[in-house]
Amino acid sequence: MLGFISARQAGLDDPVRLRRAESTRRVLSLELNKDRDVERIHGSGINTLDIEPVEGRYMLSGGSDGVIVLYDLENLSRKPSYTCKALCSVGRSHPDVHRFSVETVQWYPHDTGMFTSSSFDKTLKIWDTNTLQPADVFHFEGTVYSHHMSPVATKHCLIAGHRQEVLAVSWSRRHEYILATASADSRVKLWDVRRASGCLSTLDQHNGEKSKAASEAASTAHNGRVNGLCYTNDGLHLLTIGTDDRMRLWNSSTGENTLVNYGKVCNESRKGLKFTVSWGCNPEFAFVPYGSTIAVYTIFTGELITMLRGHYSTVNCCVLQPNFQELYSGSKDCNILAWIPGLREPVPDDLSEKSPPQQHLNPAYEDAWSSSDDEG
Repeated sequence: MLGFISARQAGLDDPVRLRRAESTRRVLSLELNKDRDVERIHGSGINTLDIEPVEGRYMLSGGSDGVIVLYDLENLSRKPSYTCKALCSVGRSHPDVHRFSVETVQWYPHDTGMFTSSSFDKTLKIWDTNTLQPADVFHFEGTVYSHHMSPVATKHCLIAGHRQEVLAVSWSRRHEYILATASADSRVKLWDVRRASGCLSTLDQHNGEKSKAASEAASTAHNGRVNGLCYTNDGLHLLTIGTDDRMRLWNSSTGENTLVNYGKVCNESRKGLKFTVSWGCNPEFAFVPYGSTIAVYTIFTGELITMLRGHYSTVNCCVLQPNFQELYSGSKDCNILAWIPGLREPVPDDLSEKSPPQQHLNPAYEDAWSSSDDEG
């Protein structure tokens, strides 16, 4: 790290390299922090979390009891130990509370003045953050499992939502009209919402090999329900997860299965599973709920880096605060846990990058010279 800083100060290196190196170090040192807590409001499991992208300060949570809570993540006390307080909530006594489980909450991507929520009560609501009143309510004939607003759209403000057995939806981070959907029939489809026919392609786990996919019916992304998907930050790849205990990485332009092997990714959820990816790291990481833990994988090699343990029951969702590489997770145990990067160990003043710590030196290279006259 000292080398990165020196090169940056001398103008010999791109500052992006320093930022990526530090972001990667912080992700690799994530741990359950005893000094950071999130106020417990929900009386039942937490299904969904979202941190607004404008300031990265406010977080929404949605629970199985229909309750929505808004938290302030900033440490206003400036003390080492603090609790992220709930600023307000749409509780059971609120006249416009969802009647059943809230499955997705999402901030409006460009302003904290509005957020959205969808529920098993067959509604999608647009909320005014300041008044905590719904500005509009959309009613559907079937259950709404998921919805998503595009983070990059400039020419439309569409909200993609699906009912019945479509369990997850996500707009591309690269092309504002491209939408990915995952369903219980084992398929993942890419759509261009400008086209009358809509569907661009159906992802095939076998990449069209005739011996394994002889018909259109065999063009499946997983061998079970597909209940989670997430684009990488650059929009070039799409991650999907299914109840076949597999996670797959796809080229979002060609629809090709990259065949990265993540091993068994335990997934017993009957509804949508919310996972997330890192931003600005090298390599990039995926954070995936795995039973009562969160598994951290390198996206492009499939290596399992670590398992974050702390919840007492199944983890349903996790979200990353990309500015500080802080991870928040929600579980059936009604808790939201904060995973914070560990502090860097202090470096002695007389220690340079070219002189490693004494205890790490190979004994063969240690200086055994002594000025003592008593030693022969």
